[in-house]
Amino acid sequence: MNAIHFDNSYARLPQRFFAHRPPAPVAAPRLIRLNIGLAEELGLDPAAPWGDIVAGNLVPAGASPIAMAYAGHQFGHFTPQLGDGRAVLLGEIVAPDGTRRDLQLKGSGRTEFSRGGDGRAALGPVLREYIVAEAMAALGIPTTRALAAVTTGEAVYRETAQPGAVLARVAASHIRVGTFQYFAARQDEEGLRLLADHAIARHYPQAAQAANPYRAFFQAVLARQASLVARWMHVGFIHGVMNTDNCAISGETIDYGPCAFLDEYEPAKVFSSIDHGGRYAFANQPRIVQWNLARLAECLLLLIDADIEIAIAQVKEDLAGFGALFEDAYAAGLRAKLGLATAAPGDLELAEDLLERMAENHADFTLTFRALCDAAESSANDAGVRERFTDPAAFDAWAIIWRERLSREPAWPRAATMRNANPAIIPRNHRIEAVIQAAVENDDFAPFHDLVEALATPYGPQPDGPNAWPPREEQRVSQTFCGT
Repeated sequence: MNAIHFDNSYARLPQRFFAHRPPAPVAAPRLIRLNIGLAEELGLDPAAPWGDIVAGNLVPAGASPIAMAYAGHQFGHFTPQLGDGRAVLLGEIVAPDGTRRDLQLKGSGRTEFSRGGDGRAALGPVLREYIVAEAMAALGIPTTRALAAVTTGEAVYRETAQPGAVLARVAASHIRVGTFQYFAARQDEEGLRLLADHAIARHYPQAAQAANPYRAFFQAVLARQASLVARWMHVGFIHGVMNTDNCAISGETIDYGPCAFLDEYEPAKVFSSIDHGGRYAFANQPRIVQWNLARLAECLLLLIDADIEIAIAQVKEDLAGFGALFEDAYAAGLRAKLGLATAAPGDLELAEDLLERMAENHADFTLTFRALCDAAESSANDAGVRERFTDPAAFDAWAIIWRERLSREPAWPRAATMRNANPAIIPRNHRIEAVIQAAVENDDFAPFHDLVEALATPYGPQPDGPNAWPPREEQRVSQTFCGT
């Protein structure tokens, strides 16, 4: 195979940042899917023996496999040591365009951070992450990517025996809020500084030129997270487990455990089986991101200013600005979904009025907004939206106000532009479950491949078929699971 251009900068940090750990080989690796487009983008050879590489049976030259150390708040409770308990960072790839990406194997065996776990992954969660990560990328939302997935020929044991699998994940990096918390919990100021300097050089090099690089770093992370969660809200995505160890410094969506997408618009919706109190409900996500950022701020205080009171005042000021950053990004995305080319007072209220009516009328989030694109062309096309409402008159009343607002804008290709903001297809929860069931129970991966390929063009015309349809009553998925 062609050499993978590794340059493993994180592995050059001090030993306390990670544990050296090669992936554990498996019995009978079988490649399920290779993301050929991503492989080529990274300068990788699609003809390489990816089944063996992803399974851990072949470690490429230049790799430096490590399990990263981190801590984290999980549902608000702090654990000072978590770390990669079932993953290894194989190395960092430098793509032909100079971008640097982590190549991580999930499900690659026990590490020093496994805490009694088996270090393996079941097939279902691997397929779920592959599907949703690639769907998010196609939707234009910053995310880790799925490079490949393999079955292992071995069983893993959760509630029952399940087929084992490994996912090859690509990320800008795997540095998390919890990584900073790991060193802060140990009062390791040198480690915090080394980590912050590494993260600045890798993700926010402009911060190094600021008068206070560490405050500039925090402000940059905050801005990216505000933008990220707004984008989640625009497509009805619920992360499901927004712990600080699942909050990436890069501003990418990471760790697709009990994630899900809304069918009907329901702001208080929770799918995760372990989120008993609704902490990570759909509408709570902006508040939780801000809470996670406050935990990052606590870690950076001594780096920002030796006078702790000055540092606290500065990060409080920055955190107070999160709301405006999020609202600006959220409102801009909603304007695009409504076909508004310009900003005007009352636009956010107009969008929120529609969302409230959708919630009251059990309207499908994705299909309502997609049908609105046709309605923007002519009121003769309103039927596609009206049929989504239990009381169509609720839409009719809103549409009068919406069209009056549209009339105050210059002519432009509104409907076509709206279709670039309103996907026709998302990874529906019931379709993901059907794909997993076919693979786990029948070793049938055709539905998986079909769904991945359909989700690759979410804004284009979609054939009328089950991948785009909302669930029938008997198909509804009420809970999703971490799979760890």
